Amino acid sequence: MKKTSFIVLFLALSLIPAFAQNYKMHSVFIYSFTRYVQWPDGYNQGDFEILVLGDSPILEELKAMAQAKKVGDRIIKITKIKSPAEIRKCNMLFVPAAKSDQIDEVIGMVNTQSILIVSEEPGLGTKGSDINFIVKDGKLAFELNQASAIKQGLKISNELARLAILI
Repeated sequence: MKKTSFIVLFLALSLIPAFAQNYKMHSVFIYSFTRYVQWPDGYNQGDFEILVLGDSPILEELKAMAQAKKVGDRIIKITKIKSPAEIRKCNMLFVPAAKSDQIDEVIGMVNTQSILIVSEEPGLGTKGSDINFIVKDGKLAFELNQASAIKQGLKISNELARLAILI
């Protein structure tokens, strides 16, 4: 996806009100993130795996996205985990609002592994989530914690950083 097409997609999505956690929009954003985050070489082999902590309506949307899309030539694999203790090497970890009270344990388990932590609860970006969905002015937006991403060995493109609320 070219820079301009992501910006157009982002602007179009930002015009749609974020009523009651529209997880289809979340999954579109998450797929877009895969193109603007660079993982170290050891994370660029095999399936592109996204872990989801606990139950969340995003699971079905991510699974539908995974059926239709790939990250480069890599198959996208969506896996539900029950607790932070099950966190293992993957590319991305989604922490739903219902599990936001476990963010400290999640961050402790991820530590410096190159796993992009994506959350959806106000305040989690400042606690160490790399990308945190929020609703701003009735629209879905995202915060970016670049310091956390750098600590984890992830490179965030300037295009993505420009679209984010930097924290």
